[in-house]
Amino acid sequence: MEARIEAGMKPLINAQNRVDNRVLALQSEQYVAEMTDMEQFSVMIEHSQYNLNTGRIAIPAAAGNSPSASLFHGSIVSSRRVIYTPSAFARESLLYLQETGSLKAKKPHTSARSNLSSFLFFIVRSGSGELSYNGQVTALRPGDCVFIDCRQHYSHSTSNDLWELSWAHFNAQFMPGIYAKYMERGGLNVFHPNDLPGFQGALTALYELASGDDYIRDMKINEALAGLLSLLMRESWHPEKQSGKAQKKEGVRAIRDYLDAHYAEKISLDQLSREHYINKYYLTRVFRDQYGTSIGNYLLHVRITHAKQLLRFTSDSIESVGAAVGIPDPHYFARAFRQVEGMTPNAYRKTW
Repeated sequence: MEARIEAGMKPLINAQNRVDNRVLALQSEQYVAEMTDMEQFSVMIEHSQYNLNTGRIAIPAAAGNSPSASLFHGSIVSSRRVIYTPSAFARESLLYLQETGSLKAKKPHTSARSNLSSFLFFIVRSGSGELSYNGQVTALRPGDCVFIDCRQHYSHSTSNDLWELSWAHFNAQFMPGIYAKYMERGGLNVFHPNDLPGFQGALTALYELASGDDYIRDMKINEALAGLLSLLMRESWHPEKQSGKAQKKEGVRAIRDYLDAHYAEKISLDQLSREHYINKYYLTRVFRDQYGTSIGNYLLHVRITHAKQLLRFTSDSIESVGAAVGIPDPHYFARAFRQVEGMTPNAYRKTW
C-alpha cells in the first residue's frame, strides 16, 4: 500500500518545478493535492502534511513560479479554490464540477478566455467591475450574478473598487442544451436575483462538497449543480414582468385551464381566440412567453399524459384511447404518441 502511494506521489512532487495544469495556485500558504485513486485527482485547500491513510500531500506554495501561481496568489488576487477532476462516470453521465472558490482582487486587472469547455456562474460579493461577453460590456455591482457559456470569448475586470467574487465552473454532456433552454426562457447573462442567499448557499455547498472526501461526492455535486440550475431557471422566468400587465398572465392562465379541462374536444386557435376575446397572434406569443411552449405543444402533452393513464389502467383499445383524448385518427395518435414518448402506444402499454 505504501509503495503504491509513494509511486502516486511522484507526479505531485514533480509539480513543484513545473506546476502541472491540474495543480494551480490555491492558497497563499500552500498547495494541496488529494488523490482518492489513480483515476480521480482533486486539488484541495487544506493545511495538512502527507498522510498515508488519506493519500494527501501538501505542496508548498513556493513551488509555483508560473504565471498561474502569481496570478492567484501574488500581488493581483488572493483566493481559495478547489480545482476538481471528476471521475470518468461523472464526465459521461452527470453534471460535474471543474472549479469552485472565491477571490479578493488586490489591484485592477482583467481575466479573459476563449474556447473553454465550461459554463461559469459567479457572484459579485463586493466591489465592482464589468463583463465583456457576446459583444456587450455590462457593469457589475455587488449582488450581481453572471451565467455564461465559456466556449464563447469573454473577459471580466475589476474596477478600482476592487471586487470579491465567488464562482463555479462546471459542465456536462447535456449542458449546451440546458444553457440554450435558459436563454430561450429569457435568461440573462447578468442579473440581480431576488434570492441572492439561495445562490450564495449553492456555491457554498459546492465548495464544501468538493473539499470533502465523501465516496459518493460526484453524485452529491451533481445534485448540488442541479439545484443551482433550478435556481437559474426559476430566476430567468418572469413573464409577468416582461409583459408589464398582470391581467395578461391571468388571461393566459384561463386559456391553459381551458385546455386542461377540454383536451378531449376538438380545439382550434381560432376557437380559443373567439371564445376568450384575444387576438390569436397575440395569444400565441403571450402563451409561449408565459409557459415556454406553444399552445399546440402544450395541448399535445396534456392529451398524451391522459392517454398514458388510460393505456396503463384500462383495457380500452388503442383507437378508443386516442379518441378519448381528442385524437380520433389512430395513425395520427400513434405518430403523436411516439413523438412525445419515443415509443408506440402499444409498446408503452406492454412496457408499463
